[in-house]
Parts: sequence; structure tokens; C-alpha cells
Amino acid sequence: MALGLVFPSFMQIHQPLSLCSFNSSTVRKTFLARNSNGQEPSSTGSIAVKEKKAFPGKPEADVVVIGSGIAGLCCAGLLARYGQDVLVLESHDLPGGAAHSFEIKGYKFDSGPSLFSGFQSRGPQANPLAQVLDALGVSLPCVKYDSWMVYIPEGSLLHTSLFYHHEHPDLEKYGTPNAVQEWQKLLDGILPMSAAAMALPPLSIRGDFGVLSTAAARYAPSLLKSFVQMGPQGALGATKLLRPFSEVMDSLELKDPFIRNWVDLLSFLLAGVKTNGILSAEMVYMFAEWYQPGSCLEYPLHGTGAVVDALVQGMKKFGGRLSLGSHVEKIVIENDRASGVKLRSGQFVRAKKAVISNASMWDTLKLLPKEVVPKSYLDRVNTTPQCESFMHLHLGFDAEGIREDLGIHHIVVNDWERGVDADQNVVLISIPSVLSPDLAPPGKHVLHAYLPGTEPFGLWEGLDRRSTEYKNLKAERSEVMWRAVERAIGAGFSRDKCEVKLVGTPLTHQRFLRRNRGTYGPAIEAGKNSFPGHSTPIPQLYCCGDSTFPGIGVPAVAASGAIVANSLVSVSQHSQLLDAIGI
Repeated sequence: MALGLVFPSFMQIHQPLSLCSFNSSTVRKTFLARNSNGQEPSSTGSIAVKEKKAFPGKPEADVVVIGSGIAGLCCAGLLARYGQDVLVLESHDLPGGAAHSFEIKGYKFDSGPSLFSGFQSRGPQANPLAQVLDALGVSLPCVKYDSWMVYIPEGSLLHTSLFYHHEHPDLEKYGTPNAVQEWQKLLDGILPMSAAAMALPPLSIRGDFGVLSTAAARYAPSLLKSFVQMGPQGALGATKLLRPFSEVMDSLELKDPFIRNWVDLLSFLLAGVKTNGILSAEMVYMFAEWYQPGSCLEYPLHGTGAVVDALVQGMKKFGGRLSLGSHVEKIVIENDRASGVKLRSGQFVRAKKAVISNASMWDTLKLLPKEVVPKSYLDRVNTTPQCESFMHLHLGFDAEGIREDLGIHHIVVNDWERGVDADQNVVLISIPSVLSPDLAPPGKHVLHAYLPGTEPFGLWEGLDRRSTEYKNLKAERSEVMWRAVERAIGAGFSRDKCEVKLVGTPLTHQRFLRRNRGTYGPAIEAGKNSFPGHSTPIPQLYCCGDSTFPGIGVPAVAASGAIVANSLVSVSQHSQLLDAIGI
């Protein structure tokens, strides 16, 4: 969750919900509407956008998408690729949702995801976002690297894939005498499962019985082959892929405290929960990605905003439209169906085939007339537990006196005993200018530190953002991030020398990202409940994003957007898309 890891969570996509040759005559002119109101960014860089008086272009489309997050853009891009007339409505004047980037004084900041893997992968085992980009025919240049720093109560370590695959000095240093043996037992036990976890491409999934053709029948041979290769013991282990990963660890009788803590941290980075709440399929794939010779991570050149730009470019390439500064006030229901949306300006935008909400389940509910919402749907939304919110620290500072081997990513764990999901305990730090110098002025660095989905909204609820109480709480609750930054950067860093200092709070998330209570998404644990599907009780209204299956994180939301797009076209079109991208 916290770092927006890009891993294909294939086997977690276990429940359902090609393109035809694209005739150039059907390509529609792309319209990119953007406000240029000169407003200053907020404490996290978001802009307070004034509603446009009139909607630009024709106020209708086959499909209207509410929100330009990763899921919404993936969905809209694929629908445009399928030949649908698509219009994305974004409240702010920057696309990307929680993944947008912003610039202040020449510093270009990421607002969300920053640790990625698998952008350059292709074929059936590629991650969902890479498959969408491939389908849209857009490239995403990246810088590769293979390590990140972790600061733990016992000391510090440099995480690399080869480090743990061949040599184990940190395990010997921080673990029990059995730590090395237990780690190898873990790798030997789960890596053979990766073939099954990677056998079903998420782009093959759709939300109807057509999935029997696009997924089940199409990939049955590769699934069967993977089970044969695993052997009886591996095949038996693969049955646990849809269970919490803690059960796999328990079955292997892993007891070393350092290993248990370490794997909890990896799970938390991937999905925002510890091993007792994450699907084993996600962890198995992550281990296959990281703990193999030649494994690497990737950071997009020009920042995370380049991911959003690539998706927008791909959507535009096939005639999709994006209207920024277009705040959706409500979803319009006519004849018991979603027929369009009404903007804050009063403008009605008709959706001839479907409305797709990339907002959270709670925020989507607010857009619907109360009288059309069934009680069962209302109760499910209102009783779904939420992840907590975020604290952010964005800094721009001089690189003079800072060590040259700084590294892009740093993770600070203050106390294992409290758990990696405890508030004020784990701080994530990204310094992307280390790999992409253009993100900061010459001789400078740009930094983003944050508390990943662990900041209680209740501490902030009801506070006046202009009050002294609010400002004091910001200073108090951001101190742990400042200390983590000082520990990670070391000598040469000074708070006083920072040219840009921005602190974001849960109220920032609530206000600028339109997120109910500033939440990161539903707190749904594997084995206890499942994420909702993409259809709703209201015909022609669909949802995508982190409130829907398969869940939270960049790969999951990309997959959700693809599933909705696939579900709105024929099986023939869907199959032709899979053929076109070689999966």
C-alpha cells in the first residue's frame, strides 16, 4: 500500500465481475480542458479549483468516468482503445488523483506512490499497469536500481534481492541462530508457488460469464503446466494462495522474530496490512520479483507524474477526453439507470452507456440520490472498515554537504513491538532526484516522507485548519517524519536550510483528494472478507479503484480499471486485445 508497489497480484483476481482493428475514422478529437487560475498549491500541492462556468466540448459520451486516478485512467484508456467515446471528469486541475505530481519553486514532488517494480515487464506475467500501457502503445522510461535503506531498532541494513538470495549477513546479525535456515526454508517453500500465482494475467478478467473464455479456457494449459511443474507438495501449497500469508509462514514453522517482523514490513509496504491480512498470492509474487538473481526496482524518469502522463497520452491517442476542473456534484438516475452526472456548475453530462466512479465507495455513495440506494448496499458501504489516513512531509533542499551515495528510498521502523501498522511508527522516505535530477533545481534534492495510512483521522476531525490548535498538531505529528529524514540523510541536512517545507494532514487528504475521512481505502483483510465487485445495484453504474476488487495498491487499482473496461465490451473485442499485446 504505502509505497504504491507495482506488482501483478494475479491469483488474487479469482472472482469475475483484443481489440478489433481500430478504424482511424472512428478516432475522436481529444480535448484536454485545464484551468490556469494561478492559485498556489496547498500544503500537499493540490489546487483549490474553481468550477468552470460551462462544460467544454460536447456534454455527452458513451462512458463518463468520475475521477482521474490510476484506476479511472486505466479504465478510460482501455475503453477508448476499444473504440468507445470516453470522457473523464476530474475535480482538480491536475490528473492522477493520489498519484498526481506537483511543482513548487522548481521542485517537482510526488504526492503518493514512489516505489515501483515491473514497468518494463511484458507478456502474461507482466503487472496490470504495464499491460495497460502496452495496450495503449505508450512507453514509460524508467531508471533501474536494486536497493533501498531500512533503519530498524536494531540498526540498519541495505535491502537488495541478491543480498538475501545468496548471502545473509543481516540475518546472522539481527536474527536468531536459526534465522538463515528459516529464511531459506521460506524461499524454498513459496517460490515454487509463483508459477501458479503468475499464470493468470489480470487483463484477461472481466465481470461476466465471458471470463470463462478470456481467462479460464485461454489460460487453463499454463495453469495446469504450472501445477505439474510444482509437484505434489508445491501444488498443495498453491491451494493456500487465496489464504492469509501468515498461514503459510505458520505451516513452515517460522519462528525467528526478525524474519516475522521483516515479512510483516514487506506485507505492509505492499498492501497496508500485516501478513495475517494479505493474500498469499500477493506475497508469493512479490518474493518472486524481489528475491531472484537480477531483480530490480524501477523509478519513472521525470517522476510519478510520468505514469499519469503516459496514461493520459494513451487515452488521448484513441480519442478519449479529459476535463479538469469539472467537479461532479451528483450521479443522475433516470428510469432507474445511471444516465449521466451533474457538475457543480449545473451542467448535465450524459452517459449513453455507463457511468464509472473512480471515487471511494463512501464518496460514490454521497453522489447518489438517497431514494435509489438499496438498504443492503447502503449498509455494506457504511459498515466497511476504513484504513487510517496519512501525514506528508515534502521538502526541497540544497544537496551541498549531502553524501553522494544517498539512495532514493529509505524506510524507518521505530519499534517492532508496536507493529508496523501502528501510528507514528513507520516512516517512508523517497528522494527521487537521486535518480531523476530534473525533479529539482540544479544542485538540489526533492524529498517526500510520509506516514503510510496509519495516521488516525479522529485526532484531526473537526479542527479548523486556520486554528492554532491545528498548526500545533501539525508540528507535533510531523516531528517523527523530520527525525526519520534526519536519520536517513545524516550529516549535512538541516531543517533550516530547506527551501520548501510542506506538511500535509488527514484533513488535506479529505479536502483535496475528495477522500472520505482522508482514508486510503477499505481495511479488508484476506480470509475474513473480500473487496466488492465493480457493478452496483443501479444499472449502468460501475465502480473501479481501491474500493473494489482486487483492492488497494497500484497494481490492484490498475487491474480494477481494466476489469470494468473489459466488462463493457464484447468477448470478441476483449480476446482481440489479449492477442494484440501477446498475452
